[in-house]
Amino acid sequence: QVQLVESGGGLVQAGGSLRLSCAASGSIVSVNTMGWYRQAPGKQRELVAVITSGGGTNYAGSVKGRFTISRDNEKNTVYLQMNSLKPEDTAVYYCNARVAVPMVPTALLTWGQGTQVTVSS
Repeated sequence: QVQLVESGGGLVQAGGSLRLSCAASGSIVSVNTMGWYRQAPGKQRELVAVITSGGGTNYAGSVKGRFTISRDNEKNTVYLQMNSLKPEDTAVYYCNARVAVPMVPTALLTWGQGTQVTVSS
């Protein structure tokens, strides 16, 4: 069984910064692409940023230049550094990862439980 555990959410004023972390644990062979998504009340879940095992990144246009995704492959952990936060960044942030596990030929898409980020104006 593989778990993703997020941390680092909270309440911050507009213009402030937060750093989210997401660690994968369990019976893991390798962790492939990892990503962050967010879901605001009444809206669909949307991509924030993704990072491949080789470090390639992609960002949503609304966060480009303000957020930075990174990972520590030895710790199976992905980070999201969020700077210049805006009230419209308020949402529940979820991490996901494609995880290769023993005896299963296809990498499993796994989601974390989510962490709340609230940005006050």
